[in-house]
Amino acid sequence: MNNKYINKDFPFFLHGGDYNPEQWINTPEIWDEDMRLMKKAHCNAASIGIFSWATLEPEEGKYDFSFLDEIMDKLEKNGCAAILATPSASRPIWLAKKYPEVLRTDANRQQNLYGTRHNHCLTSPVYRRKTAEINERLAMRYGNHPALFMWHISNELNGECHCELCQNAFRAWLKKKYNNDLDYLNYSWWNAFWSHTYTSWDQIESPSPRGEFLSNGLKLNWARFVTDQTADFLRNEIAAVRKYSGKPTTTNFMAGPFQGLDYNKLKNEIDVISWDSYPWWHSPEGNTSIAQKAAFHHDLYRSLKMKPFMLMESTPSVINYMRHNKLKRPGMHKLSSLQAVAHGSDTVQYFQWRKSRGQYEKLHGAVVDHSGRDDTRVFRDVCEVGKTLEKIHPILGSKTESRVAIYYDWENSWGLSFVQQNELSDKKYLDTLLAHHRYFWNNGINIDIIGPGEEYRFSDYTLIIAPMLYMLADGLDQRLSEYVSNGGTLVSTYMTGWTNSDDLCFLGGFPGGSLKELFGIWAEEIDELYSSDENHIRMNGSDGLSGTYTAVDMCEIVHPVTAEALAEYTDDFYTGSPALFKNPFGNGCAYYIASRTKDDFFNEFYGKLSKELNIKSVIDAKLPDGVTAHSRYDENSTYVFIENYNSYPVSLFSNWNFTDMETDKSVSGKIQLPPYGIRILKKTSF
Repeated sequence: MNNKYINKDFPFFLHGGDYNPEQWINTPEIWDEDMRLMKKAHCNAASIGIFSWATLEPEEGKYDFSFLDEIMDKLEKNGCAAILATPSASRPIWLAKKYPEVLRTDANRQQNLYGTRHNHCLTSPVYRRKTAEINERLAMRYGNHPALFMWHISNELNGECHCELCQNAFRAWLKKKYNNDLDYLNYSWWNAFWSHTYTSWDQIESPSPRGEFLSNGLKLNWARFVTDQTADFLRNEIAAVRKYSGKPTTTNFMAGPFQGLDYNKLKNEIDVISWDSYPWWHSPEGNTSIAQKAAFHHDLYRSLKMKPFMLMESTPSVINYMRHNKLKRPGMHKLSSLQAVAHGSDTVQYFQWRKSRGQYEKLHGAVVDHSGRDDTRVFRDVCEVGKTLEKIHPILGSKTESRVAIYYDWENSWGLSFVQQNELSDKKYLDTLLAHHRYFWNNGINIDIIGPGEEYRFSDYTLIIAPMLYMLADGLDQRLSEYVSNGGTLVSTYMTGWTNSDDLCFLGGFPGGSLKELFGIWAEEIDELYSSDENHIRMNGSDGLSGTYTAVDMCEIVHPVTAEALAEYTDDFYTGSPALFKNPFGNGCAYYIASRTKDDFFNEFYGKLSKELNIKSVIDAKLPDGVTAHSRYDENSTYVFIENYNSYPVSLFSNWNFTDMETDKSVSGKIQLPPYGIRILKKTSF
């Protein structure tokens, strides 16, 4: 067996879902029926124990693992892998009543009552001790169970606590960061503004709508503290499990990208990245747009560790919390599930296996409906996915190769959302990233989403795209300059290089640091356009680019120093001012886009750049609108996924020779896809 697998003892794609047998503890015959149905649905995995604390420990110190013993044994007997969770995401009532300090305090400094999930203080020594106790007992009992695949640590970590325990921990965190130098902190946060200078550490409090909520330095460092405190809580949980079990660990991240935590830091605490994907298929936005957003998230989570990840949750049918909960149309379940595999997932898992009979999620989609039948459309769809995963088994553990990367930084996103500039409260950072990502998605070009960590090797990429780098991580400007100087190509945009990592503006003009020299420009002003306004940029043809394109939202007035201007504005008082720049730097080149543009501009710009840099699609075919392609590879083969997000059939033509991995038939020439269809092809020759 090969260590490329998430767990070498389970060398197959995982297919299954969140399973809550404790909800059916009074009807154990349903457990046997579930085992039968899992086998029939070609499901081989179950995530269990996520919300089982009250069943496992109904009273403090009184444990009852009998139901879990039985379920673990049943899973083993039926060839199913168990993803066993620690139950910290939802504590039992007795714990909150006996130890009220474990309950969170909100930003208004009001302690919550018991209820919902993740209503616990991350700092509380009592809560950390109680989670460690239950985790140790689980690991002692099941750490070497043959059904155990991995540990699912907590669930969808999120939220923050503002109690006095957390306030003290925050102050201690700040003392460490600022070398116990309060003057250094005051300077870094520019606290002379509004007479906000601290004269003692105990004056510092977390942001609150009742108090300080406009200090960017405070808000930024509170967000960092919350991430670090969550990571420390996660380490506490994992340490308890590690005493008795060496199985891999994960915790399921969320979409967004979720802004409450910096996943680029949390990734270091776990062995495998997993996330929960719930696109709003068939909404008015259109499936092509939704699919591209889902692809961006898959790319982001794969790139966190640059290896296969896990699709931990998705819905096999509907979601219960959207404005409209539309059914997946025929074909969409298979397509959306295998989209994750195309982007690097080695699992397809659902929330949920069987619908709860009551409570908040009783109408959320599930493999098994309240009817309990195995002849439903959803059950057949799940069965089809399971069969396909068995047929494409050789892809398991394979990698993704990308020559293009988009740079995304959670802290930069926080900084953009905090800054008081422009009408746009979030500055559309994610929308901008998606706009740059879209050209490559449309054209079947693999792409990674990288971040500020040193583990990301910029030299691996021919092209790095780093839009709206408002707040520069320490040393990032030097790393980017070195990348370009050594032959790389960099693209950035308006609102780049405004502040350092403490959100202090650079003096001497934007972009700051060494970026002025890298891009060969200086930015004087930025004009925010009303939603009803637009400007235009006209290419001057000097770099083989042509046409006039619409500019919206933000237009930056920028002056070339060493850079060549490739386009100019056509409207308003800055008519004729340059709007697109190219600056050769060392052995590479840096481009700067001064305004927010639309897809037609990116098609022209990235089309020409891709041709110059020999960046090609994973398939030698023109992809119809709404169709994309992605690839994975191993030491022997390349696997190409072609995905049709249209409600009608499409065809394309390739000169390459393939083997269809589902039918084992040769494919060449015309390749046809049904509505919401996917073809998984193994490349055999060019």
